[in-house]
Amino acid sequence: MALVGVVIGSKTDTELIQPALDTLKQLGIDYELSVISAHRNPEKLRGYGLEAEKRGLKVIIAAAGRAAHLPGVLASWTTLPVIGVPLPTSELKAIDALLSISQMPGGVPVACMGIGKSGAKNAALLAAQILGTEHKEIREAYRKYKQELAKG
Repeated sequence: MALVGVVIGSKTDTELIQPALDTLKQLGIDYELSVISAHRNPEKLRGYGLEAEKRGLKVIIAAAGRAAHLPGVLASWTTLPVIGVPLPTSELKAIDALLSISQMPGGVPVACMGIGKSGAKNAALLAAQILGTEHKEIREAYRKYKQELAKG
């Protein structure tokens, strides 16, 4: 069963979120990938947010470019932790998305990662840290990852 929901607003964002998917797989964390636009299909996104916890998800990674409403809208419909990843899909190279994700109104928290592929990877690692508080095997996989990272 998937523990992490990864949501992107467009199929064209798949390449940019791929490092998150690779990292989740490397750490043995089951995930689901969904393409749901906050602007083009808000009702589907609402349903996803409302049903996420019932389906067993524990964390949501939401990646978006431009106005980047996706993470905030999801956070408004769920009590699960939402990790936002700003994607460089506009002429502003994700500065617009970064500001949008990092400026959530009080009461609607979204963890904001860095821009692009490195931010996507860090989103997966943060999800692993969150899940590791309850799942020993994920905590150990993350610990091993950190040890390997320290070796250079």
